[in-house]
Amino acid sequence: MMRPGAIWRELVKNLLRKPVTVLYPAERMAIPYAVRGKPVFEPSTCIGCMMCVRDCPSEAVKIEKLAEKTFACTFYLDRCIYCGQCAESCPRKSITMTHDYELACIDKSVLKEYKKGAPQQPK
Repeated sequence: MMRPGAIWRELVKNLLRKPVTVLYPAERMAIPYAVRGKPVFEPSTCIGCMMCVRDCPSEAVKIEKLAEKTFACTFYLDRCIYCGQCAESCPRKSITMTHDYELACIDKSVLKEYKKGAPQQPK
């Protein structure tokens, strides 16, 4: 059982501390380096191996073949769990994870990103 005046000691101790929370839209905290945000597709390096499609646990990646050595990628960001598995499994590093994590929106169709590739240049 607590003493009746025990709360005053806690109250004074917490009044002298700095607040732990921030006023989010006005103040922003520094983002840690390892934060995985929105995936981005680089079509010029894609070879169409479909490893990203096979490894995605939420089926949020779709690769289409447009022409010989030309591919397009669709990210369904409403399904994506931002695990980074697609970026890790890509042998040519065509998919990278950005630090863009503020993706809240009202319309679900905005969360579908399509990137069409140009034909690859011979090396």
